[in-house]
Amino acid sequence: MAFVYDSATPALRLTWEWIARAHFGPIEHRITIENRSKEEMWLPLQLSFQFNWQVDPTIKLEHLYIDKGAGTPTQEGTHHEALPDGYAWNGLSSTYADGAPAEIIPWSLVENSENQRSGWYAGIEFSGCTRISLRREGGSVSGSAGLNPDPGPFHTRLGPGESFVTPTIFVGACRGGPDSAGNGLRRWVREVLGHPQTWTNPAYPLLVNNSWGSGMDVDEVVTKRMIRDSAELGFDMFHLDAGWFRGVGDWYPDAKKFSHGLAAVAEDAHQHGLKFGLWVDWTQAGLDNEKGALNARDATVRNWLTFDPPADWKPEAFKGITIDLGVPEAEGWARHEVERMVGDYHLDMLEHDGYLVAKRCDHADHPHAPAAPGAGSATGGLNANSSDVSYHSVRAYYEIYEKLRRDHPELLLEICNDGGRMVDFGSAAHGDYFSITDTYDPLSNRRAFYDASHVLPPAMLECYIEKWPAPNLANFRYMLRSGMMGWPTIMTDTTQWSPEQHDAAKVEFQFFKTQLRSFIRDADLYHISDRPDGIHWDGTEYFDPRRKAGVVFAFRGSMEKEASHSFLLEGLRDDSVYQVRFHDHSAADETLTGAALLHQGLKVSLPSVNSSELILLEEVTKE
Repeated sequence: MAFVYDSATPALRLTWEWIARAHFGPIEHRITIENRSKEEMWLPLQLSFQFNWQVDPTIKLEHLYIDKGAGTPTQEGTHHEALPDGYAWNGLSSTYADGAPAEIIPWSLVENSENQRSGWYAGIEFSGCTRISLRREGGSVSGSAGLNPDPGPFHTRLGPGESFVTPTIFVGACRGGPDSAGNGLRRWVREVLGHPQTWTNPAYPLLVNNSWGSGMDVDEVVTKRMIRDSAELGFDMFHLDAGWFRGVGDWYPDAKKFSHGLAAVAEDAHQHGLKFGLWVDWTQAGLDNEKGALNARDATVRNWLTFDPPADWKPEAFKGITIDLGVPEAEGWARHEVERMVGDYHLDMLEHDGYLVAKRCDHADHPHAPAAPGAGSATGGLNANSSDVSYHSVRAYYEIYEKLRRDHPELLLEICNDGGRMVDFGSAAHGDYFSITDTYDPLSNRRAFYDASHVLPPAMLECYIEKWPAPNLANFRYMLRSGMMGWPTIMTDTTQWSPEQHDAAKVEFQFFKTQLRSFIRDADLYHISDRPDGIHWDGTEYFDPRRKAGVVFAFRGSMEKEASHSFLLEGLRDDSVYQVRFHDHSAADETLTGAALLHQGLKVSLPSVNSSELILLEEVTKE
């Protein structure tokens, strides 16, 4: 449904749209403003969505919002707090998340704490600088969602015939609490925002081995050794991480490390039955002079940069200066470079990392609004043009990836961006999975997963599993399973595992592929414990009402005195009977009623700390 408004002076057309792309879930909204004149115009801030609900002042309301995993999960992560009279909140999101307070996944839920926990939520489908605000005053709950107006004032230029489109937002209603809201929203993300070819693949989410277990020392010999072990262990894909390239901005293989090139590595992976994925930080310029390199000293490239580097500037190991993708020539270079790498290196998966969307830009001749006079270097914080810089660069990034999708529909796309800084719904519409945190120990992985899985499909949530002290096999399985509730990627050199660990991992990976993967992709998810703290028990339940089956991930923390715990399950039927099978045989298999599992709980006992169990559930009959 679209409402169209025309203005003669100035010559503008505004289109106000509401869209329902599925028969369930939220509806979407965007505003388009077209410059129908022959002159350039400047627009002030145009929020995507503003609301002011009338509410009974006596009703108790609650507010739920989620922090990004970013560099490391925050201490609280999932915020569920009272929304009393006088409540005021701003939730910020961008692609760098290095400020305080912590940035959020751009989504917010308000619900009645009584009355069947009915409520509503709103989210933003955009990866730039955005903000959601919420306020309660007397009989009113008001707020907005859209581009972040701060630091302001925000302006954006609009050339003749050009259009400004606000970031798309979505609004939905729910009943039954956060997990009920999440199960509806996650299904909507899968079916509306997700790539159909990905979601219909029975091997999604993939099981991946990542070369970062060898760090920047990776070379052809190390890679082929890891590929052989990946095939032996039953992985689906080998992922070549940083360390393969000639230099930052020079995205060609280092001939000293990979004398036969990357296509030969891809062929080796394919011959071993593996897909081949590649890490690239493709918006970063460095100082290499080789043909094809993005050199920050080159006069053309220099104009694409977000700031002019000082004479003594040098890139870091795999990070340089971000180019402004909003510049058409920079976008054209990036589009060509991404297509070249996918074709030349025979990629099945492309991962982008780094600050793809700039924090800000000092150049006044780029399409975005100019920086304020005397604003200083873009290596520092934000300024008044930051949201507009992000607006233009995100739109360019989306166009690059939309074309990549059309040209390579089977290509998988990983969104990393310094680990968890680009976990948002715009990315969900342009990629297949996210790195959700840059800290990879078991507790951090479970915390980041607990948080993000409230709003995003778990199959999209990648946990990197790093080497962690595991003196016994129970600890080793605990380490693996802490990253196997969504998209699992191993980031340790598996050739260094002991024979016992190797054998245990093969069993876990086979179980993931034959039993867990389909639940992670298709089933409802329930948070059946408090957020993990590493001390007490925590757990996650999957249950698919169509298959009438599910699985519980149970983790015992470091508390010596807590050898047992009972998890209250959800999603089952009171009047049904369920077969309960313990994968590690920590208890005898049993048959329990739905009523018992829902109201008394599933009891799990484990003899050692930092251990785990997987419990399969299947409805066998009704009472």
